[in-house]
Amino acid sequence: MKSAPEENCAARQGGVAVLAQALQASRQDTLATFDVLARALPALAVPQRETLNPPLWELGHIGWFQEFWLARNPQCGAGTRADPGVVRRAGVRAQADALYDSSQVPHATRWALPLPDAAATRADLTRQLHGTLALLHETGEDTGKDASNNTSNNDRALYFFRLALLHEDMHHEAWLYMAQSLGVGVADARWQSAPLRTPRRPLSFDASPWQLGHSGPGFAFDNEGGPHTLALPATHIDNRVLCWADYLPFVEAGGYNQPQWWGEDGAAWMATERPAAPRYLRREGGDESGHESGRQGTHQGAPSQAWQQWRHGQWKTLNLALPACHLTAFEAQAWCRWAGRRLPSEAEWERAAIERPDSFEWGAVWEWTASTFLPYPGFAAHPYRDYSAPWFGSRQVLRGASFMTQPRMRHPRYRNFFNAGRNDVPAGFRTCRL
Repeated sequence: MKSAPEENCAARQGGVAVLAQALQASRQDTLATFDVLARALPALAVPQRETLNPPLWELGHIGWFQEFWLARNPQCGAGTRADPGVVRRAGVRAQADALYDSSQVPHATRWALPLPDAAATRADLTRQLHGTLALLHETGEDTGKDASNNTSNNDRALYFFRLALLHEDMHHEAWLYMAQSLGVGVADARWQSAPLRTPRRPLSFDASPWQLGHSGPGFAFDNEGGPHTLALPATHIDNRVLCWADYLPFVEAGGYNQPQWWGEDGAAWMATERPAAPRYLRREGGDESGHESGRQGTHQGAPSQAWQQWRHGQWKTLNLALPACHLTAFEAQAWCRWAGRRLPSEAEWERAAIERPDSFEWGAVWEWTASTFLPYPGFAAHPYRDYSAPWFGSRQVLRGASFMTQPRMRHPRYRNFFNAGRNDVPAGFRTCRL
């Protein structure tokens, strides 16, 4: 899968008309997927887990976030200069902050909140979107430059519209992998994984400097700011992520029972979770525990056994050409040790994606990297303070996008970040030569 080049990312650089269309399209997808969940889940109930939110709370939060940073924000035109603590205007629902402000409402309490029902929540979202679109059209287009920092005035005026759009798109993707975890089928063809058609082969890069971090016009998240130059080594990086035919020989060789591949953190995860195979996979007609001795480098060749995948609430024969997915960073690292490979750093990934857009294929799954999620030099938090800073040092960087990601979210400099043990996220990996 080839992704659009950086300059084509409309959500980050599009003007009023583009954003108006995207905001409405995003809301259509939000409500369509909410309806799927509502039909499948009695009373919209989901288990209380750290990786889930009650769908009704999340729906209200999406509308609240958009209104909080736009229609209720007296400084919405100031962009990243806005004061996050400015007194807000009244919203469409009184006391909404006490229900939906994710920075103030503890996660574990969200299951017991006195939330409005689905019809009332949808009505709130309709009014909030109307307010957003009216404000957007009032904003108009202004591409003049601000002499103080050479930043487009239009980028500043549209900053919170772009943030609200991408925030909603993120929650939509979270609903899709929540649906997968709960066995809820989502029939929309846009959100299905596709087989990888290109053979896996190395792309070679000479040692060179690389500027990591956003610069220039357009929207960027705060963790992308702080452009700085790194000296990257010569790298031989895969042109695509691993498919199941690449990954499963490790499982069949007993890799999940062999501590030498897992490292300290991976071994702790294994001891707690005790997986016998990747999440959502099982062998046909057999157990899931590898039992062969296995040796480094014995990953050549197709898997010897038939496998099934849990998808849309059913076990189906696994297509081995699909990207290996719903893997933790620990599983990615273990495969690399077994195969004598390594994960790329996020800078190596970014260089390949931007310098070789015609041959470096991404967008099939989120991709674990070897990089810990840390601020770039000179990091400055944007008004939404809880987006990045609380997670520095505790999460791993993923790059790319997945088959569940809205296409307009895909960007070669975007930094996703999750705990290394998450396997509900549609994540896989590609590798580099040692």
